[in-house]
Amino acid sequence: MQVSKRFAPSIAVLSLLLVSSVTLNASPRKVHLVALGGFRRVAYSKIGDPAGAVTGEDTLKIRPLVVDGVVKEWTTGESHDVTDRSFVVRRVLRINDELPGEKPVSSDKHWVWQRGPWLLVDRVTGHIAPLKLPDYDPGVSQAVWFRDYAAYCGVTASGKSLYAVVAQVAARKPVLAKKLAALDISSRTEPVCDLAEWQREPLRATFHPARKDAVSFDIVPGSAVLVEDAEDDAETAPQSKTN
Repeated sequence: MQVSKRFAPSIAVLSLLLVSSVTLNASPRKVHLVALGGFRRVAYSKIGDPAGAVTGEDTLKIRPLVVDGVVKEWTTGESHDVTDRSFVVRRVLRINDELPGEKPVSSDKHWVWQRGPWLLVDRVTGHIAPLKLPDYDPGVSQAVWFRDYAAYCGVTASGKSLYAVVAQVAARKPVLAKKLAALDISSRTEPVCDLAEWQREPLRATFHPARKDAVSFDIVPGSAVLVEDAEDDAETAPQSKTN
């Protein structure tokens, strides 16, 4: 059906107004700036972090995790890109070490740094979430990342057994959990495990428990289960119902 020439300009103007209305009503997408700042060294010792520090450590390299110009967390070690928008990095905690009634010599003397859990950071939404890694112990587990997998030596809830663990980001159960040895945390004077090693093909993780032979496990690869929320989902809060 042909449109009369005298109505053609009116239709064009109406279409332009409709597009302009939709554009004005649409919420602008918020752009987040997520970055890790520069490293700096802070005082650190086995007294302040008896589980996480190695004998002889006296400093720890930390750097801020900054979102939109605001320091959200302090981190230590290198980060690992899980996807093109999400990465993991280990958190470091500043703990109050002041005894009840104690008067600190200075404002810095009653604070100590401790290695903490891993964080999952989304560069698009700016969302930061702690990772729940099975049997992960900040004082024992040194996670080594490959793709969306973390390989580390885990400790059972009783603290009496050392396990080889491979965890997948966002998965509820570990991909691998095999007992390596009995464990006595109270008497340990050195790391109970060296860093794990990854092999791509076939997919394999090798663990190095202290004073024992290395142990390797083949991993059956599966699809990633990490769900990265859209910006709109992260920014929009659910509306409450009114009676």
